[in-house]
Amino acid sequence: MTEPQARLLIASPRGFCAGVERAVQTVERVLARRRGPVYVRRQIVHNRAVVEGLRARGVVFVDELDEVPDGALVIFSAHGVAPAVRQEARARGLEVIDATCPLVSKVHLQVAGHARDGLPIVLIGHAGHEEVLGTMGEAPGGIHLVTRVEDVARLPLPADGTVAYVTQTTLGVDETRQIVAALQARFPRLLAPGRDDICYATQNRQDAVKELAARGIGHLLVVGSPNSSNSVRLCEVGERCGVPAMLIAGAGDLPLPQLRPHPLLGLTAGASAPEHLVREVVECLRAEGWQPDEVVTLRENLSFGLPAGVDGEGP
Repeated sequence: MTEPQARLLIASPRGFCAGVERAVQTVERVLARRRGPVYVRRQIVHNRAVVEGLRARGVVFVDELDEVPDGALVIFSAHGVAPAVRQEARARGLEVIDATCPLVSKVHLQVAGHARDGLPIVLIGHAGHEEVLGTMGEAPGGIHLVTRVEDVARLPLPADGTVAYVTQTTLGVDETRQIVAALQARFPRLLAPGRDDICYATQNRQDAVKELAARGIGHLLVVGSPNSSNSVRLCEVGERCGVPAMLIAGAGDLPLPQLRPHPLLGLTAGASAPEHLVREVVECLRAEGWQPDEVVTLRENLSFGLPAGVDGEGP
């Protein structure tokens, strides 16, 4: 009796979302059309290969604006910035191209509106993440960060008052649902976003992982970087489905001896991971005997226009 053929189930959708595609295209277009150094505040997206590839082409990544010469051009990353950063850029005479994901900008607008209304705001997110830092900057002193269900009980807010909440866009859907339920239980007058803040791409990629798990994969591989929140969440989704999961930067990280006992593997990629890294992993595993098979849960067709200033003439 012949053994069943080893298979690699590849999740679709996976990889670049519309916001990441827009941010990367923004930097590439500016590189092609302008002379002189192109500065980007923080990592344009959370993927090491993308950042190193752009750095090799002349992009200068900085942590803060004081590293950018007065009057120079600087691009804000897809994760967004606090209003104080924008004010500093104006005061320094910097030319700014804002590559903030429009879905992140939507959350910023919600927070700014609640702050104007004098409402206390709860942000569900991870401390230190660049998106969270930017969002909290919209309401300094008026926004409270919660990361776990246990944090809800410690919020210094009256239970009978109106409280608004927003979420980091790249969180785990299931985890967020539990925190929202805890907020609703403690604050009966909780004001929810008009629509779920969880990014469509985050939701779709997590749903695709659940589909792979339902098909019986023995191990899940997620192409992404450790500082990519949505990539880490994909691993967590797999593990909650009972599937061992591993975050890998690319084919060079594949633990082949660990994978060989599993005739059915799953593969996906975080929203900031480029497709060429996925294809390299696929080809490596194909050479080792796993036959690739794409599992399509839905087709994504959303795209965002490039931000203002991208096509402006250089000096």
